[in-house]
Amino acid sequence: MITMYGIPNCDTVKKAKNWFEKRQIPYSFVDFKKTGVDKETLELWVLEMGWEPLLNKRGTTFRELPAPLKDDIDADKAMLLMSAHPTMIKRPVVTDGETVLVGYDSTGYEKMTGIHD
Repeated sequence: MITMYGIPNCDTVKKAKNWFEKRQIPYSFVDFKKTGVDKETLELWVLEMGWEPLLNKRGTTFRELPAPLKDDIDADKAMLLMSAHPTMIKRPVVTDGETVLVGYDSTGYEKMTGIHD
């Protein structure tokens, strides 16, 4: 089963949802603004792809942090920030339990689902 993590009003999440719905591919949606992301899941994502693709440094939440929190970021600090502020996670995160994709990635979705346009 495919799981998509994000925030419902995010344009990129809407685009990803549309991609799956247009192809009638079932997925579950986790609104991490409401529920957050558990530590184990976040650790798996970081192991899979590193923290850099996951941490959204362009977003308002990150930009509004005090400078000391934004300096010298490593995996542990990034995970603490993303756990405390899930809106700092780039959206959407889409996983089938094996592969983790961040952001809108139609080519990745095709590979994940085996459905090609």
